[in-house]
Amino acid sequence: MSQEKYDENTEENQQPETSGEPIDVTIGGQGDQGAEQEEKSIEEELVDALRESDHLRDQVLRIAADFENYKKRMERERQARLKYEGENILRAMLPVVDNLERALQQGRVDGVDPEKNLEALHEGVKLTLKSLVDTLEKLEVKPVESIGAPFDPTFHEAMSMEASDTIPHNHVVAEFEKGYQYKDRLLRAARVVVSAGAAGGDGTDSQS
Repeated sequence: MSQEKYDENTEENQQPETSGEPIDVTIGGQGDQGAEQEEKSIEEELVDALRESDHLRDQVLRIAADFENYKKRMERERQARLKYEGENILRAMLPVVDNLERALQQGRVDGVDPEKNLEALHEGVKLTLKSLVDTLEKLEVKPVESIGAPFDPTFHEAMSMEASDTIPHNHVVAEFEKGYQYKDRLLRAARVVVSAGAAGGDGTDSQS
Protein backbone atom coordinates (compact mmCIF):
# COMPACT_ATOMS: atom_id res chain seq x y z
CA MET A 1 0.00 0.00 0.00
CA SER A 2 1.30 3.40 -0.95
CA GLN A 3 1.85 6.14 1.60
CA GLU A 4 -0.83 8.38 -0.02
CA LYS A 5 -3.50 5.68 0.22
CA TYR A 6 -2.67 5.13 3.85
CA ASP A 7 -3.01 8.83 4.70
CA GLU A 8 -6.42 9.09 2.96
CA ASN A 9 -7.77 6.10 4.84
CA THR A 10 -6.50 7.49 8.13
CA GLU A 11 -8.19 10.87 7.59
CA GLU A 12 -11.50 9.18 6.74
CA ASN A 13 -11.36 7.10 9.93
CA GLN A 14 -10.62 10.12 12.13
CA GLN A 15 -13.63 12.25 10.95
CA PRO A 16 -16.62 12.20 13.45
CA GLU A 17 -19.73 10.36 12.47
CA THR A 18 -22.90 12.45 11.94
CA SER A 19 -26.48 11.34 11.57
CA GLY A 20 -27.29 14.07 9.15
CA GLU A 21 -29.90 15.62 11.52
CA PRO A 22 -29.52 19.17 13.00
CA ILE A 23 -28.08 19.22 16.49
CA ASP A 24 -30.07 21.06 19.19
CA VAL A 25 -27.71 23.70 20.52
CA THR A 26 -30.24 25.23 22.98
CA ILE A 27 -28.92 23.20 25.89
CA GLY A 28 -30.80 24.02 29.13
CA GLY A 29 -33.42 26.27 27.47
CA GLN A 30 -36.42 24.54 29.01
CA GLY A 31 -34.78 24.58 32.44
CA ASP A 32 -34.33 28.35 32.31
CA GLN A 33 -37.99 28.84 31.40
CA GLY A 34 -39.10 26.61 34.31
CA ALA A 35 -36.92 28.56 36.73
CA GLU A 36 -38.47 31.83 35.56
CA GLN A 37 -41.98 30.46 36.07
CA GLU A 38 -41.08 29.17 39.54
CA GLU A 39 -39.60 32.55 40.49
CA LYS A 40 -42.73 34.30 39.24
CA SER A 41 -44.92 31.92 41.27
CA ILE A 42 -42.92 32.66 44.43
CA GLU A 43 -43.29 36.40 43.84
CA GLU A 44 -47.05 36.03 43.42
CA GLU A 45 -47.28 34.01 46.64
CA LEU A 46 -45.25 36.67 48.43
CA VAL A 47 -47.57 39.41 47.15
CA ASP A 48 -50.61 37.40 48.27
CA ALA A 49 -49.06 36.82 51.70
CA LEU A 50 -48.32 40.53 52.12
CA ARG A 51 -51.86 41.40 51.06
CA GLU A 52 -53.28 38.89 53.57
CA SER A 53 -50.98 40.28 56.26
CA ASP A 54 -52.27 43.80 55.61
CA HIS A 55 -55.85 42.52 55.79
CA LEU A 56 -55.22 40.77 59.11
CA ARG A 57 -53.51 43.85 60.50
CA ASP A 58 -56.51 45.98 59.57
CA GLN A 59 -58.80 43.49 61.28
CA VAL A 60 -56.69 43.53 64.44
CA LEU A 61 -56.66 47.33 64.50
CA ARG A 62 -60.43 47.44 63.98
CA ILE A 63 -61.03 44.93 66.78
CA ALA A 64 -58.71 46.87 69.09
CA ALA A 65 -60.57 50.11 68.32
CA ASP A 66 -63.95 48.46 68.90
CA PHE A 67 -62.76 47.05 72.23
CA GLU A 68 -61.45 50.45 73.31
CA ASN A 69 -64.80 52.04 72.45
CA TYR A 70 -66.57 49.27 74.38
CA LYS A 71 -64.44 49.95 77.48
CA LYS A 72 -65.17 53.67 77.27
CA ARG A 73 -68.91 53.02 76.94
CA MET A 74 -68.88 50.66 79.92
CA GLU A 75 -67.02 53.26 81.99
CA ARG A 76 -69.55 55.97 81.06
CA GLU A 77 -72.43 53.67 82.05
CA ARG A 78 -70.70 52.78 85.31
CA GLN A 79 -70.19 56.45 86.15
CA ALA A 80 -73.85 57.14 85.37
CA ARG A 81 -74.96 54.30 87.67
CA LEU A 82 -72.76 55.61 90.46
CA LYS A 83 -74.08 59.12 89.97
CA TYR A 84 -77.73 58.09 90.21
CA GLU A 85 -77.48 54.87 92.26
CA GLY A 86 -79.67 56.34 95.02
CA GLU A 87 -82.41 57.43 92.64
CA ASN A 88 -84.74 54.51 93.36
CA ILE A 89 -84.31 54.90 97.12
CA LEU A 90 -85.05 58.60 96.96
CA ARG A 91 -88.12 58.00 94.80
CA ALA A 92 -89.36 55.42 97.32
CA MET A 93 -88.96 57.95 100.16
CA LEU A 94 -91.08 60.64 98.51
CA PRO A 95 -94.42 59.18 99.74
CA VAL A 96 -93.06 59.35 103.29
CA VAL A 97 -92.39 63.06 102.84
CA ASP A 98 -95.93 63.48 101.50
CA ASN A 99 -97.39 61.72 104.54
CA LEU A 100 -95.38 63.87 106.95
CA GLU A 101 -96.64 67.01 105.25
CA ARG A 102 -100.24 65.78 105.52
CA ALA A 103 -99.72 64.90 109.21
CA LEU A 104 -98.47 68.42 109.93
CA GLN A 105 -101.43 69.94 108.13
CA GLN A 106 -103.86 67.82 110.17
CA GLY A 107 -102.18 68.90 113.40
CA ARG A 108 -102.89 72.61 112.98
CA VAL A 109 -106.43 73.04 111.69
CA ASP A 110 -107.77 76.45 112.71
CA GLY A 111 -110.94 76.48 114.79
CA VAL A 112 -110.51 72.86 115.92
CA ASP A 113 -109.98 71.76 119.52
CA PRO A 114 -106.19 71.47 120.11
CA GLU A 115 -106.68 68.03 121.62
CA LYS A 116 -108.33 66.84 118.43
CA ASN A 117 -105.53 68.44 116.45
CA LEU A 118 -103.05 66.49 118.55
CA GLU A 119 -104.94 63.26 117.98
CA ALA A 120 -105.00 63.93 114.26
CA LEU A 121 -101.27 64.65 114.31
CA HIS A 122 -100.60 61.45 116.23
CA GLU A 123 -102.65 59.43 113.77
CA GLY A 124 -100.86 61.08 110.85
CA VAL A 125 -97.45 60.25 112.32
CA LYS A 126 -98.51 56.63 112.83
CA LEU A 127 -99.56 56.37 109.20
CA THR A 128 -96.31 57.98 108.11
CA LEU A 129 -94.28 55.55 110.18
CA LYS A 130 -96.16 52.63 108.68
CA SER A 131 -95.53 54.01 105.21
CA LEU A 132 -91.83 54.36 105.98
CA VAL A 133 -91.59 50.81 107.35
CA ASP A 134 -93.36 49.47 104.26
CA THR A 135 -90.95 51.39 102.05
CA LEU A 136 -87.94 50.00 103.90
CA GLU A 137 -89.29 46.47 103.55
CA LYS A 138 -89.59 46.96 99.78
CA LEU A 139 -85.95 48.03 99.79
CA GLU A 140 -85.12 44.83 101.73
CA VAL A 141 -84.36 46.72 104.94
CA LYS A 142 -85.72 44.99 108.03
CA PRO A 143 -85.37 45.55 111.79
CA VAL A 144 -83.18 43.32 113.93
CA GLU A 145 -85.17 41.04 116.23
CA SER A 146 -84.23 42.08 119.75
CA ILE A 147 -86.73 42.08 122.62
CA GLY A 148 -86.95 38.62 124.17
CA ALA A 149 -84.22 37.28 121.88
CA PRO A 150 -80.88 35.95 123.16
CA PHE A 151 -78.22 38.65 123.28
CA ASP A 152 -76.05 38.40 120.16
CA PRO A 153 -73.04 40.74 119.97
CA THR A 154 -73.18 40.48 116.20
CA PHE A 155 -76.53 42.31 116.14
CA HIS A 156 -76.85 43.84 119.61
CA GLU A 157 -74.93 46.47 121.54
CA ALA A 158 -75.48 46.11 125.29
CA MET A 159 -76.06 49.46 126.98
CA SER A 160 -76.88 48.07 130.44
CA MET A 161 -78.19 45.05 132.33
CA GLU A 162 -81.18 44.81 134.64
CA ALA A 163 -83.00 42.13 136.59
CA SER A 164 -86.09 40.64 135.02
CA ASP A 165 -88.56 38.07 136.30
CA THR A 166 -89.97 37.48 132.81
CA ILE A 167 -86.96 37.66 130.48
CA PRO A 168 -84.31 34.92 130.88
CA HIS A 169 -80.75 35.75 131.76
CA ASN A 170 -78.67 37.15 128.89
CA HIS A 171 -81.75 37.91 126.80
CA VAL A 172 -82.79 41.36 125.59
CA VAL A 173 -85.18 43.18 127.92
CA ALA A 174 -85.64 46.44 126.05
CA GLU A 175 -84.35 48.54 123.15
CA PHE A 176 -82.85 52.00 123.30
CA GLU A 177 -82.54 52.07 119.53
CA LYS A 178 -83.65 49.62 116.86
CA GLY A 179 -81.11 47.82 114.72
CA TYR A 180 -81.55 47.28 110.98
CA GLN A 181 -80.30 44.87 108.33
CA TYR A 182 -80.05 45.45 104.60
CA LYS A 183 -80.39 42.05 102.92
CA ASP A 184 -77.72 40.00 104.73
CA ARG A 185 -75.65 42.99 105.91
CA LEU A 186 -76.03 44.76 109.24
CA LEU A 187 -76.74 48.47 108.81
CA ARG A 188 -76.85 49.28 112.50
CA ALA A 189 -76.68 47.19 115.66
CA ALA A 190 -79.59 47.45 118.09
CA ARG A 191 -78.73 49.23 121.34
CA VAL A 192 -80.34 47.12 124.04
CA VAL A 193 -80.79 46.36 127.74
CA VAL A 194 -79.80 42.80 128.67
CA SER A 195 -81.52 40.71 131.32
CA ALA A 196 -79.48 39.80 134.39
CA GLY A 197 -82.07 37.20 135.38
CA ALA A 198 -84.57 37.29 138.23
CA ALA A 199 -83.71 39.57 141.14
CA GLY A 200 -81.92 37.61 143.86
CA GLY A 201 -81.47 34.61 141.56
CA ASP A 202 -78.26 33.00 140.35
CA GLY A 203 -78.19 35.20 137.26
CA THR A 204 -78.50 38.52 139.12
CA ASP A 205 -75.88 41.05 138.09
CA SER A 206 -74.63 43.18 140.98
CA GLN A 207 -74.19 46.12 138.61
CA SER A 208 -77.85 46.20 137.61
